[in-house]
Amino acid sequence: MPTYDFVCLNCHQLFDVFMSFSEYGSRKVKCEHCGSPNVRRRMTKVRIARSEESRLEGIADESALDGLEDDPKALGKMMKKMGKEMGEDLPPEFDDMTERLEAGQSPEEIEASMPDLGADSDASAGMDDDL
Repeated sequence: MPTYDFVCLNCHQLFDVFMSFSEYGSRKVKCEHCGSPNVRRRMTKVRIARSEESRLEGIADESALDGLEDDPKALGKMMKKMGKEMGEDLPPEFDDMTERLEAGQSPEEIEASMPDLGADSDASAGMDDDL
């Protein structure tokens, strides 16, 4: 049986009601907390499961990449969208970088103010020179 979410318009408490599809609309619903019939159905968020391939296709629109090198705000917005689509926890530096881009700061300014940003790749590059 489906669960329907309600809110009481008297006591403002939230509650769930289990009922069949045929009962919905004909069954009288009362607040579980105060017994008031003055209730309203709440619409809840719906989650849609998508495969990784589907998420990546959603962000692979090449037309969305046009002109990003000249528009830090658009670049930051696109990077934030990509981060959300990946569904993984990203380091705090990623959020800081996207917020700064969306505020209009250039990638070069951000890179200059965050010297540790590429530290791992620089260290490994230096090791190759010694070989």
